[in-house]
Amino acid sequence: MSAAEAQPALSKARRIFRLGVDAYHQMIDAGIFREDDRVELIEGELRAMPPIKPDHAGKNKRLNRLLSLRAGESALVAVQDPLTLSPHSEPQPDLMLLRPRGDFYEGANPTPKDTLLVIEICDTSLRYDREVKVPLYAAHGVPEVWLIDLKHRRLEMYREPGSNEYRLTMRPERTEVVAPVLLPGVRIRIDEIW
Repeated sequence: MSAAEAQPALSKARRIFRLGVDAYHQMIDAGIFREDDRVELIEGELRAMPPIKPDHAGKNKRLNRLLSLRAGESALVAVQDPLTLSPHSEPQPDLMLLRPRGDFYEGANPTPKDTLLVIEICDTSLRYDREVKVPLYAAHGVPEVWLIDLKHRRLEMYREPGSNEYRLTMRPERTEVVAPVLLPGVRIRIDEIW
C-alpha cells in the first residue's frame, strides 16, 4: 500500500480538535501567546500570520490616516483588531471601518453586522487572503472587503456577499475614485493608496 493510499485511513483514525472563540480567548487570557505572536482563529484552527514588513506597516498607517480623516464621525477605524465571525472564527483584518458604538467595542469584539468595510493588505498573503479569508468573510455576511495587493499595486473590491463568495468583484484603475458601498461619502482616489 502506498503512502497516498494509507493517508485517508490515517486521517480518519485521528480526531481533529477545533478551537472555539471562547477557548481561544481563554488561551489569550492565560498568557499562552506572547504579545508579538501573530495568530488568528480561522474555522477552529490557529493560523500563524506572517510578520509585518515595512511596506505593509506603512500602507496600514497611510490607509488608517486616510480613512480616519474621510470617515470622520461616520465610522470607527479599527487597526489589526479581531472580528468575531462565528463561534470558530476570529480573524484580525488589517483595517476595518465599523459602525460607531458608544462603548467603542470595549464590551465585545465587532461582528459582521458591525462592519462597513474590511481591508486586508497583502504582500506574501495574497493567495491565502483571496482563497481563505475573502470566502470566509462572504459566508458570514461582511458587506465589503478590499484587498490591497502590494506586489501588483492593485485594489480588489468584493461586494454582495453570498454563501461562500462575493457576487461582485472589481479591480478599479489607478485613476478611478472609489468609496465603500455603505459609506459613499468616503471617496478615495486609487492613486492615494499608493
